[in-house]
Amino acid sequence: MNHSKVEVEPFAYYYDYSDWYSDNPEPTDPPKEVILPCDPTADDKIFHICILSISLVVMLILAALSRRNKLCQGFTRGSSSIFSPTNFLDQTQKKGVSMAVFGLVFSRLAMLVIAPDPLPFSKDTPAEIKEFMKIMAIFYYPILYYPLMVCSTLQHKAGYVFGTLLSFSHFGVQMWQKFDCPKTPELYKFYSLLATVPQLACLAYLCIQFPILFFRGTKTEEDLDSSYYSDYVKSLLRKKKKSSAVSSSASDKPTLMERLLEVPKSYIYIPEKVFRFPLKLAVSVFVAFVALYHTALLLIVLVVPTLHIVRAGIDENIAFLLLGFGIILSDDRMEVVKIVTFYTWLLEVCYLCAMTLSCVVSLVMLMRTMVLHRSNLRGRYKGEIYNLYNSQKSLRPTKSGVVCWMGFTGYQAAIVCLGMAIQTLVFFICFLVLVFLVIVPLFYGRNLIVFEIAGKAWPAWVTVILTTVLQHVAAKFAFVKKDAGTRDLNNRESLFLLTYLLFLINTVVGVIVAIWRVVITALYNILHLGRVDISLLHHTAESYDPAYHYYTHFLKVEVSQSHPVMKAFCGLLLDLMVEGGRVGQKIRDAEEGIQESPRSKSTSGRRIRSRWQLVYTLVNNPSLLGSRKHFQTVQSSESILNGSPKRSKQTSGKREACRTSSEAQDKTE
Repeated sequence: MNHSKVEVEPFAYYYDYSDWYSDNPEPTDPPKEVILPCDPTADDKIFHICILSISLVVMLILAALSRRNKLCQGFTRGSSSIFSPTNFLDQTQKKGVSMAVFGLVFSRLAMLVIAPDPLPFSKDTPAEIKEFMKIMAIFYYPILYYPLMVCSTLQHKAGYVFGTLLSFSHFGVQMWQKFDCPKTPELYKFYSLLATVPQLACLAYLCIQFPILFFRGTKTEEDLDSSYYSDYVKSLLRKKKKSSAVSSSASDKPTLMERLLEVPKSYIYIPEKVFRFPLKLAVSVFVAFVALYHTALLLIVLVVPTLHIVRAGIDENIAFLLLGFGIILSDDRMEVVKIVTFYTWLLEVCYLCAMTLSCVVSLVMLMRTMVLHRSNLRGRYKGEIYNLYNSQKSLRPTKSGVVCWMGFTGYQAAIVCLGMAIQTLVFFICFLVLVFLVIVPLFYGRNLIVFEIAGKAWPAWVTVILTTVLQHVAAKFAFVKKDAGTRDLNNRESLFLLTYLLFLINTVVGVIVAIWRVVITALYNILHLGRVDISLLHHTAESYDPAYHYYTHFLKVEVSQSHPVMKAFCGLLLDLMVEGGRVGQKIRDAEEGIQESPRSKSTSGRRIRSRWQLVYTLVNNPSLLGSRKHFQTVQSSESILNGSPKRSKQTSGKREACRTSSEAQDKTE
């Protein structure tokens, strides 16, 4: 018997093996896709060496073609030099190129977080030097894209040609590389392709913008020569027409529909002709949008593919795993597999809903931030201080203010990324509680833990609700009386009795209110975590909020250096002093004896009123405090007391400009 049994077993095994090679094999699970490292035909190392060499040649040519032949003058002459990427305090220039270049640099930084090779010059970077390579990459990529911004800043046709060449080179090579290697092994097979979408969009915009700038020609008006500042002053000094219809409509109360429409309107930024967004704020908002895209992409790639793999790997062994933890979902193991698969799918749905809600909230908050940026800037231009600060603040730039102004764009982008990540986590937990403790138990009619707890505590809830309603009704009808148009307390004895009897009930209500206060405060701060234009702390402690501290100091520097009224005044002074200006031509005509046609009384009256309004505006401008005679006299007396009676060159220069302008004005009169 034993011998025959031994003879049968090999035959059985042979039959099983032969069945594997039959014509109708049983279906098997597909193997997991393995993404191998891909090397594009356009080698990244060779491309970066070539583009750096071309950029260096372009910079040397632009330096030779610029107005100032000496390169060292670029440190002192402002934006028309290869040593200055752009004039961030000029509100009249085009902002598209600067925004696109900043978007390129930030996209590169976002991809450095998980890149195996931070710099393109080395492959298979060792782990011990990878962090040092990332630090070097943080400085390398701004240098790489620096010539693109300079080509637009110099306002030279040769610069536009070189900008077109560089932008097409970057765009063409990146498209070539993505077509060669659309899949990469980092995190997710299409992560690298999706992460380069902002870069390709910015480069495509530059490829279109530089040829447009070339055919339009160089810019004729720059900063103080622009009519924007004078138009801004004219809009301030223009008389507002008041009609009876407007006054009657203002007195009427807005309807419910109008009040409801005001809420979405307050979150929509509508550009205005008489107000231009400062370049630094425009770049900050655009970089924040790019940061939202990269953060959302990274959060999805880190979680959703993992959930797919987990759900695809669930089999009958999950029943034994759950049994080890004392969880018995069903006696049938296939039913356990279906239940766990369904719950895993619900987990993915909750996460995607949380991500979607977080993206929507972040976008809405960014739009609201743009509206408040404009409102705060206008208020600062008018001299309003207490709407931003808890105490009186000066508008003179300080050391900390300059630091905050330089780092504001990067600071806001980082806060937006962190705020979106925290919002996604909190929303995910809320959706999990809602789905697994409320919706699913109601749908299946079991595991009603929340409803069982609420059912046992219903007498307490009813008592709390009835007590609260009783106090409100009694306060309205019994304890408050109207007498001759005024309000006063009534039935004081009953009021004192009810206060004593409801003491313990109000203690319970106070516990509920305290919990609700914590929840509301946490949700409010989480929703507004990505905003820097409001403080998350009380007014007395807003100086401890670093984000709001950066924002207020940024506005201080921006307003003190780019006030439209101040620049309009400086433009008038330059027009007086520079030969060839409109006022200078009038002065020369007066010296040559050319008589002007007599002005009418109405024209001279309007002219006098406009000048007095301009003087009144400038006198109340705190950013010009240091140029006033009283301030300079006090400063000079203080310097004499301190042993330094010498006047500064800047003060004497301002006095000379004012003296020249007054003499020219007298001649014009």
